[in-house]
Amino acid sequence: MELFAKPIFLLCLIPALALLLFILWLGGRLVRRYQRALFGTSALSQLTAHLHPVSVWKNILLVLCVCFLFVALAGPQWGIEVTEAQGSFAQTVIAVDVSASMRAQDVKPTRLENAKRMLQMLVTRLREDRLGIIAFTSKAFIQCPITTDTDALNYFINSLQPDMLPVPGTSLAAAVDLSARMLSTYPGQKALILLTDGEDHAAAELKHAEEIAQQNSIRIIAVGIGTAEGALIPTRVDAGGHVVDYKKDKTGKTVVSKLDEKSLAQLAQATGGVYIAYTTPAQVANQIEQAVAGLDKTTSTTGRHVLYKNRYAFPLLLALLCLMGYLLWPSGKKKLLQKR
Repeated sequence: MELFAKPIFLLCLIPALALLLFILWLGGRLVRRYQRALFGTSALSQLTAHLHPVSVWKNILLVLCVCFLFVALAGPQWGIEVTEAQGSFAQTVIAVDVSASMRAQDVKPTRLENAKRMLQMLVTRLREDRLGIIAFTSKAFIQCPITTDTDALNYFINSLQPDMLPVPGTSLAAAVDLSARMLSTYPGQKALILLTDGEDHAAAELKHAEEIAQQNSIRIIAVGIGTAEGALIPTRVDAGGHVVDYKKDKTGKTVVSKLDEKSLAQLAQATGGVYIAYTTPAQVANQIEQAVAGLDKTTSTTGRHVLYKNRYAFPLLLALLCLMGYLLWPSGKKKLLQKR
């Protein structure tokens, strides 16, 4: 804790006092010189014989006034007060498919790399939203809790990698279920941004995902990454970045991963959301921003700040009292003894 908020004013007090004392000294000398020049020494003594000389305490009050004034400007502070910063935010969870199929290169350089680039743009645009990140395959895990910290969000976006989870497959229901739990503490309409190629799910699982989203007032914005023609899934890449091998099924046949737009559009429509076909990072980020506009916002505390209480009023009051004393100091007359 610093005793003064602006201690520089205490340093300024020294030259200010020196200047004041010089002015008082010089002023006194000039007044006496001009009085003697106008009236003469003997006449001046007779004219002022019945008056009290100016008390030194009057000038002391003026000096004290200046001292207290500079102390007030320095901002003496003691005691603390806690202030809470509040804001209104919409709540959105981003679920990113990190299954092996997101390595496919039908969207260059890969599906997942495109998703990450788009999300970095989106986080910048949605600064007034609380965002959380889920990574999912056939299971879903929280990658970043719901927060307004854009640095944290970008860090976890950069850390997304294909097959980063120890379970294969893709389950949209798992992502929707986990997002519903994350958003359950917030009232009103929320959103889930679902980035996936939409593969490997059953009709029953899609129906379950729809019901969870509807029950929890979650609007799903589904972003389909990939192409309907599909692409092979790289499994090994050499030092030069060239694909050495591709994923194969149990029979040894090379797997082709295709975008399933129909099921994603159905899921989005059932929850009052929208389906977005991936084009470019900037364009998709703009479409998502428009899609989440109008979500319900909640007001909550975003942080607490501890501030020291500024006690400038006390020295300022003393400065005013000293100034009043200086201005109202009585000059008075001497009581002359009557001769008998």
